[in-house]
Parts: sequence; structure tokens; C-alpha cells
Amino acid sequence: MNTTLIVFVVLYLLGTLALGVWAGTRIKNTADFAIAGRRLPLIMVVTTTFATWFGAETVMGIPAKFVQGGLGSIVEDPFGAGTCLILVGLFFAMRLYKQNLLTIGDFYRKRFGKGIEVFCSAAIILSYLGWVAAQITALGLVFSVLTNGAMSETAGMIVGTLAVLIYVVVGGFLAVAWTDFIQMIVLVIGLSIIAIFASDLAGGADKVFAMASSADLWKFFPEPSFKDVAFFIAAGLTMMLGSIPQQDVFQRVMSAKDAPTARNGAVIGGVSYILFAFVPMFVVSCAVVVMGQQAMDLAKDDYQRLLPTFVLTKMPLIMQILFFGALLSAIKSTSSATLLAPSTSFVENILKNLRPHMSDRQQLLAMRWSIVVFAALVLAYAIAMKGTPIYDLVSSAYQVTLVGAFVPLVFGVYWKRATTQGAILSVAAGIGVWIVFFPQVSTLGEDFPGQLAGLLAGIVGMVAGSLMPQFLRNRHEMQHHVVGLNA
Repeated sequence: MNTTLIVFVVLYLLGTLALGVWAGTRIKNTADFAIAGRRLPLIMVVTTTFATWFGAETVMGIPAKFVQGGLGSIVEDPFGAGTCLILVGLFFAMRLYKQNLLTIGDFYRKRFGKGIEVFCSAAIILSYLGWVAAQITALGLVFSVLTNGAMSETAGMIVGTLAVLIYVVVGGFLAVAWTDFIQMIVLVIGLSIIAIFASDLAGGADKVFAMASSADLWKFFPEPSFKDVAFFIAAGLTMMLGSIPQQDVFQRVMSAKDAPTARNGAVIGGVSYILFAFVPMFVVSCAVVVMGQQAMDLAKDDYQRLLPTFVLTKMPLIMQILFFGALLSAIKSTSSATLLAPSTSFVENILKNLRPHMSDRQQLLAMRWSIVVFAALVLAYAIAMKGTPIYDLVSSAYQVTLVGAFVPLVFGVYWKRATTQGAILSVAAGIGVWIVFFPQVSTLGEDFPGQLAGLLAGIVGMVAGSLMPQFLRNRHEMQHHVVGLNA
């Protein structure tokens, strides 16, 4: 056990806690707590947007999948995830910002009524279970690796959850934004230096790229068969579109000081995420060159430990400090954002419908307690799902919002003829068809991706539900007119 390394990690955790407590002194109301009072400048919108996506799976999940299956195996993340932020910036940020909403659920209420608000908000909240659980799982793994097994992964999950929970409950989104800003500086500098050092260990970047070429890791597109193409498209769309109706993304848009900042922050954050996600991929590729078959065995059997093992066994103490500082920055930035977002949605879009006369102070207290309760639920879920790969926990989280919340958002923003009936039918059809494709229900999902089938059903439901009443009304009026003429 490296005591010096652990001391640096503990000091870093205490520093972020202190920053969160300081931010808490500036929280005056729910707008401050949920969206930082809509005052953030461009640089902080970029860093907090980038930080939300750059989590445990980006550092430990994506690189290991890349060295096993090439670029095509990671179309969902980072390519789909990064493109999501770009699409949010280009097509949604300014339109939603100008509506002065606190949550994404507020849009559903304003456009389609309380029923769709509650249902879509519930789907969004549910989608966070897997994502936050992935970060909690990663924290447990990190603390277990750091202590050489002296702290179990379960104990590490509990300690890590508490470390994040305290500053989120105290400081809200303002604490998240400030800690994201600091943590992303640590992340970018730390991983960049690690990449340079890893390249030297591997004998130069040319040898790393040669290994990637010989292993055909640059292959992106699938085999030209209907099944392979369908599953490839579904994987890309799951995070690309399923992440758009998410409260954490919406919070970053709403926290900007003005609409252009909201747009530019999301686009720059998305592009930065896609580009910088290649850094941990490069480091793991270096590990394959240096460690040989041992690295590939780890990637296959326990890929989440590949990068930490490479750093701990092949790099000096200063590099280990930089790496774990960067890794904890990635995990904590994502977990803090994803703890706050569903709790805010629950209070604003579900609890307020049950208790409509809550004061602002009562809402603020309810948000803080909701974070504590949600953190406890996620911790229990993460412990129960222990052993499930981090990448799988994350990628499965967005299917429910893709099939249940994406279509009403897009059509609600861009199609004036979209109606509440259309939204209801869209949600019912999308989720219903998606469930039919579950392996526990049928074998349909073996030949066609359920989330893509659900998305298509949701689109059909929205169009049919919105136009059918008008069609039937026009038809009835025409029949009535014909009857009148015949009379």
C-alpha cells in the first residue's frame, strides 16, 4: 500500500469538499441550487458540460473496449455521447434557454400538460440509476486498488458516495460547477502528462499506432448486413439522442449567463469530449504495447483494472498521483452532476404536483433530502449490481429516455401540430414496443434492437396521435356537410 499516494488522494477529496461548502454559502434559493442562478460564463459551461460526460467509463471502460474491438465498438460512447452535446447546442439550447425553465420536465408540462411532465420526468429519473451506479462502482474500485485490497469495493463505494454527497447537498449545482472547473483542469493536465509518459514507455507513438493498425482497431463501420447495421445505428443513437432529454444536460444549458453562451458551451463541450476521449484510449494502447498479452487478458477478464494496473506497476509515484487525481476528477464530476439532476427533477416535476403550495425554502430543503435518498438508492443498486461492467451500466441507462422522452421533446419544440394526445401515444407506443423486445418477453431483440424499434414506434405514435383527431374531425364535418347538401 502506497501511503504517500493515499495521502494525496485524501487531501484532494478534502479540497473538493471544502470548495462545495464554500459554494453552499452562496445558495439563496432553488434557482441558485438547481442552475447556479443562470450566471455561469462560457468557460465554466464548457468545463461542466465536458465534465458531466467524462466519467468512469471514459477512462476505464471505453479504452478497454477500443483495444478489444476497435472504433466500431465504441460508437455509443464517446461518439454518440459527444454528438449529443453538439446537437443540444445547435438545436435545443437557445430555444429552451429563452423559456426560462428550471428543469426539462417543466417543458413537458408547459407543452403537453402535467401527465406527460410526470411520466417523462419519472423516465428521466429512472435512467440515472445505471449511470450514477457506474460512477459509484468505479469509486469503489479505485479505493480498493489504492489500498491494495485493504478496503473492499463495497466499502469504497460507501466512502466515495459520502465524499460526493456532502458537497452536492451543501452547494448544489454551484458547487458542482466550481468543482467541475477545478477537476477538469486536473483531468486534462494529468491525463495529457500520463499519455506522454506512456508513449515513452511504449517506445514512441509510432509503435502504438502501428499496433493499432495491425490489430485493425481503426475499423469503424460494421459488416454490410441488415442486422449489423441496425445494431450499429441503435448503439450510436442510444446516447446521441437518448441523452438529449436529460436533466443534467439541461442544467448546463440553463446555468449559462445568456442564450449564445448556452449554445456555444454545449457545442464546444461536445467536441472537446470526443477529441479528449482518445487520450485514455491512447494510454491503454500504450499499455498493450508495454504489457503485451497481460494487458489483453486484463482487458478481456477485468478491463476496469487495466489502466490502474498499468499505472501502478509501470509508472513512478508522481505519475500515479497525477493519474488517480485525474481519474477521481472524472468520476466525481460525473457522479455529482448525476446525483443532483434526478433529485431536482423529482422535486420540481413530481413532488410539486403532490404538494403544489410548497414555498421556495421548502423546495430547497426537499431537493437536498431527495439527493440523500437518491444517493442511498443508487448505492444499494450499485452494490447489488457489483460485477456488472461500468460501460454496460452506462449504455443501458439511456434506452428508456430514448424511447419515452426524446420524441415528445423534439416534436414539442419543432412541430406546432404536436398535441398532448400525440405525446401520450408516443410515450405508450415507444415504451411498449421497447418492452416487447426484452429478452425476457420475446426473441425479437435478437434480430433487431429494441431501443430502435421503440424510437420508431414513438415517432409513429406522435404523428398518428396528433393528426388522427384532426383527421377524424375533418371527416365528420365533411360527412355532415354532405348530408346537409343531400337534404
